[in-house]
Amino acid sequence: MDGIHDMGGMHGFGAIAREADEPVFHAEWERRVFALDLLVEAFVEGANIDAFRHAIERLEPATYLTVSYYEKWAFALEALLVDAGVVTRAEIAARITALEESGT
Repeated sequence: MDGIHDMGGMHGFGAIAREADEPVFHAEWERRVFALDLLVEAFVEGANIDAFRHAIERLEPATYLTVSYYEKWAFALEALLVDAGVVTRAEIAARITALEESGT
């Protein structure tokens, strides 16, 4: 592979900042994304670890480099659900709009 996700050994990205006693989840939404991944991979046909990784690898390079670890997971889960026909991008956009309007 030679994509933006395959950065092992590349130089120029600076040091990796490490937190002392770093928690697994920095926010509650990250915990939820992790749980959603377990559910999607268990119950959505065609959703598995390989499809999940491929969904992350399909992220646009600019997105891949600017979002957090669990944001990548959220985008990948969105792609898996759309690919499986569980939800459409329009339905996701409508839900985001509704959440923004409600202040949630």
